[in-house]
Amino acid sequence: QVELVESGGGLVQAGGSLRLSCAASGGTFRSYAMGWFRQAPGKEREFVATIRTGGRTYYADSVKGRFTIFRDNAKNTVYLQMNSLKPEDTAVYYCAADYVGDREYDCWGQGTQVTVSS
Repeated sequence: QVELVESGGGLVQAGGSLRLSCAASGGTFRSYAMGWFRQAPGKEREFVATIRTGGRTYYADSVKGRFTIFRDNAKNTVYLQMNSLKPEDTAVYYCAADYVGDREYDCWGQGTQVTVSS
C-alpha cells in the first residue's frame, strides 16, 4: 500500500514562491507517474502537473511557465516548485500516484494548503 505525504504549503504574498514536496512510501516510486492537483474552495479538483516515469512533464495552461514538477527517485519524492504565485493559485494541493501510467490516479495524499495573499 502506497502512502503519500505532502508538505511545504503555507501563506505567501503574490509574486512569491513555494516548493511543495510529496514523499512516497510502501511502493515502487520510480515506476509510478506522479501528479499534482489542486482544489480551491467551492471549485472542483483540477489538474496542475504530472511527471511520467521517463521524466516527461505536462502542465495545466494556468501554471505553465510558473510551476515546475520534478522528482527524485532516490528520495521517493516528487516536488512542485511554484513561482510567481497569484491569489488564484490559492487551494489545497494534492499529490497522486498513477501506478500503471494510464492517467488514472490510484493513490492520493492528504493535501497541503497554499494561500496566496494579494
